[in-house]
Amino acid sequence: MVPFSFASVELCALPEGGLFHPASLSLLVADLHLEKASSYAARGQMLPPYDSIETLRRVATLADRTGAAALYCLGDSFHDREGGARLPDEARGLLARLTASLRWTWIVGNHDRAISDPLGGHVAAEAELQGLILRHEADPEERRPEISGHYHPRLIVTLRGRRVSKPCFVAGRSKLILPSFGVLTGGMDAADPAILKTVGQGARALVAVRERLLDFPLAA
Repeated sequence: MVPFSFASVELCALPEGGLFHPASLSLLVADLHLEKASSYAARGQMLPPYDSIETLRRVATLADRTGAAALYCLGDSFHDREGGARLPDEARGLLARLTASLRWTWIVGNHDRAISDPLGGHVAAEAELQGLILRHEADPEERRPEISGHYHPRLIVTLRGRRVSKPCFVAGRSKLILPSFGVLTGGMDAADPAILKTVGQGARALVAVRERLLDFPLAA
């Protein structure tokens, strides 16, 4: 975990793409996109059908490692509205254990806006954590400090002639966007105009590497 401050709140960035709030023992993850593979398979595009169990194992590992008591999923936790019904037994069992052992909040996103009873936990349009507003997609009109997902930001740079792409957090003065956590999710260039417009002036990409937080200014 790499400690840093956002809007005067102490947080920890995790190399896996999660965010930890030590004061409340809360773990935040965004864009799990559970059952993305089965959604694509239904349309004829075959992907390895293990995305949900691998993603949930990653969540469980982080929850254990951080000692989290609460977990917030910042939207698009399921790839579509029927994703929960398609979960394989192993993934369903692990998810049920996680929601039973943690104060679990599902914040709805554009992919899973219709979820109602996803195997435990509480469903909400948004939440608040120590003055931080938690939602799926950043609201440009929101003046309070806000943490969101939706964009799947990735830092894309060229090093020694080789293109490197790495999931990253994008931070501004009052906006913090998490990378996607699902194993089959893609990403958007952190310097994409849509992200920069959302975050505003001072946008920077943050990459947690071991015990360091690499900080890359993003040009407008």
